[in-house]
Amino acid sequence: MKNKIMISIILVSFALIFIIQNFAVIDIRFLFWTLSVSSALLMFSLLLTGLILGWSLHGYSMHRSKNK
Repeated sequence: MKNKIMISIILVSFALIFIIQNFAVIDIRFLFWTLSVSSALLMFSLLLTGLILGWSLHGYSMHRSKNK
């Protein structure tokens, strides 16, 4: 359990360093909308979305396997 926490801390640290180094403003276009946002904010939001999605899917699969 302690190794898992350490690996998670290291991976999140690397992700944050990568995000901080890429702080340029970019334009995002989707259909008719254009949004200017920093690439660091975009990468952080994508990382957070992936973590939440992975955590919830893991919980769903564990719940489903317990019911079988």
